[in-house]
Amino acid sequence: MLLVALATVTSCAPQQNAAPQATTGSAAPTATSAAATPTGSVAAAPVTASPGATGTAGADELCGPGSAINFDQSQFQSSPNVDNKWFPLKPGMQYTTTGDVKSAEGTIKRTVIHSVTGLTKVIDGVKTQVLWDRDYADGELVESELAFFAQTESGDVWLFGEYPEEYEGGKFTGAPATFIHSLDEAQAGIAMQADPQLNLPSYVQAHAPKVDFLDCGQIIKQNDHVCVATGCYDDVLVIDERNPLEPAVGHQRKFYSAGTGLVKVTAVGGKDQETLDLVKIEQLTDAKLKEINQEALKLDQHAYQVSKSVYAKTDKAEVATGTSSGY
Repeated sequence: MLLVALATVTSCAPQQNAAPQATTGSAAPTATSAAATPTGSVAAAPVTASPGATGTAGADELCGPGSAINFDQSQFQSSPNVDNKWFPLKPGMQYTTTGDVKSAEGTIKRTVIHSVTGLTKVIDGVKTQVLWDRDYADGELVESELAFFAQTESGDVWLFGEYPEEYEGGKFTGAPATFIHSLDEAQAGIAMQADPQLNLPSYVQAHAPKVDFLDCGQIIKQNDHVCVATGCYDDVLVIDERNPLEPAVGHQRKFYSAGTGLVKVTAVGGKDQETLDLVKIEQLTDAKLKEINQEALKLDQHAYQVSKSVYAKTDKAEVATGTSSGY
């Protein structure tokens, strides 16, 4: 799941003293040396351990010591106003990221369109905000996904589940990776912390053992500088993500701009090297948002037929305010 949001960008001047890129094919990410860090940046923390936590991880500490999920339904806002500065989700915003997936079989061109809908969906008593992503490989739709987020009063953004439909040759093939918090042993996790800092333990971004989903996040750099097609961003936060259940897949590095959201994705290790950059930011018209809502509602309705043992047990998504566009 890839998310971005609007921000002010600077002119894309050449970057000085840029930190070197991680070596492709390395078994695990390594910390960037202080000498190679751009001026004003904070050196990356190691990602193979959880600073700030010691000892052996308990059974509920899925991402290492100190990573136990502390979910409290009462901490969430009554409406899903996601305004975390690293992960703001404003209904009606649409973002496009493009990049490549390189493997031994060749290179695939990817385009992902991320739409912040005007829909909400109640999951385990919490009203979540609905996002709709469309993922294209070499111009062909391969995945259409709904994802559900909510923010606590303190500012942590949680991921409550995903419904990713898969397509091949233009035909729907299923949604085997579906998971929803509180159903079939799935647990919500933190997509973005309210105040992300270095030298803190890794945290669980979501866990769904029945579909082998476990994402772990850890802050590895602050105050980075990143340039993509939409401009240059300062004060960038870098998060290392991994799935301990699939160590051969490697790690992802995600770059978030303060007040912006996700602007870049890179890969470290693993056989498939994926990179994505933010290339377009668009504020949808009310008419276009209405269309997006209608398409997302169709996907929500289809999910009840496809995922009868999980998704069909949830409340249906709805337009947030009872209007055609939502919010």
